[in-house]
Amino acid sequence: MAIVINGSGTVTGLAVGGLPDDIVDAGTLADNAVGLAQMAGGTDGNIITYDTSGNPAVVATGSSGEILTSAGAGAAPTMVAGNTPSWGATMSANQTISHQVFTKVAMNTEGWDTDSAYDTSNYKFVVPAGKAGRYLFTGSVEFIELHDGKFLQLMFRINDAAWKGYKHRQSISFTQDMSFTMTAIADLDAADYVEMFIYHNHGSDRLLNATEGFFGGFKI
Repeated sequence: MAIVINGSGTVTGLAVGGLPDDIVDAGTLADNAVGLAQMAGGTDGNIITYDTSGNPAVVATGSSGEILTSAGAGAAPTMVAGNTPSWGATMSANQTISHQVFTKVAMNTEGWDTDSAYDTSNYKFVVPAGKAGRYLFTGSVEFIELHDGKFLQLMFRINDAAWKGYKHRQSISFTQDMSFTMTAIADLDAADYVEMFIYHNHGSDRLLNATEGFFGGFKI
């Protein structure tokens, strides 16, 4: 069939796919002329973007709960798990805390660890490569049968340097369990590490209650 262009500009006689490649450019198509039905099929859940060469590309379908994250100029965005790395750890046994010594709290049992970044042998979280950013972390401890306490302090350390501490002074004449909780936010670089320490000047060794302690956090 011959190709016919009538007076209104309508083309007839042209089979689908009959034009050579690159013959139709942006100036040939009217604005808003291409609809969803004319687009090529894709994978359910993919998102259209552009690659580093400026060509159309797709962001692969993520998993449930993941979020779309910018990789900055010159890179396509990616789907990543929200608020990760994330970890939480507890103690497997009561811990003895000596008088007037800052002691690292032995949080040696993971509840979860999304990026395998928590060290259960050394009781510290280490920022993985490529995961620098702002982190929130929190910790809590409970002394068993504390009495006549004078000074207590729960402290976070970054790279073994004192950073944030919760201090408590008291003088009591009766025996009771005493709990402390602390939350902080810090900007961390890859390979930075965070630990939690406790101090008291009770006068003799005291015990931390394993069933009440916690140390955890996540990237925000």
